[in-house]
Amino acid sequence: MNQWQNFSKGFFKENAVFVMLLGMCPTLAVTSSAINGLGMGLATTFVLVMSNLSISLIKDLVPGKVRIPTFIVVIASFVTVVDLVMAGYAPALHEQLGIFIPLIVVNCVVLGRAEAFASKNTVYSSVIDGAGMGLGFAMALTLLGAVRELLGNLSLFGFKFIDADGILVFILAPGAFIALGFMIALVNRITKKA
Repeated sequence: MNQWQNFSKGFFKENAVFVMLLGMCPTLAVTSSAINGLGMGLATTFVLVMSNLSISLIKDLVPGKVRIPTFIVVIASFVTVVDLVMAGYAPALHEQLGIFIPLIVVNCVVLGRAEAFASKNTVYSSVIDGAGMGLGFAMALTLLGAVRELLGNLSLFGFKFIDADGILVFILAPGAFIALGFMIALVNRITKKA
């Protein structure tokens, strides 16, 4: 598989949200706005790239019996960096995302890529894979957040288009399920035709 295919599979063929249905907790919980989705997606992308890079570097040094705990410690280290940087430089976003930032440690997208890809491939391939999967995840969260914000607040990235009320349900938890269901159906429809 060439590097472009390796990178692009996170956007289309193996998108964590729309295809593999992974990482549903942050997907449903934090995507009430496009900025929240983008913030969580970029935080996860950073953790994916850096943990894939680190794990591919140390894969031959880690005994098989402690492989998964070692991966979790590596991932937790980068999540801590993200959490502290976001708290210092984007406190409003940090407040909005709340507990879901530390929960990146146990996000099955991150741990799955560490185990399935980074522990078996080169550093370069692992970084490309992490970037593709992470940016695909960020794209999905941002799109879902944008749809929910447009329908629920009649705004996008906080900019109000019409001074009126939107459909309240899309800002609330049930709106996440409704919007995600329709978006998955749309993606399935598009990919089945291709």
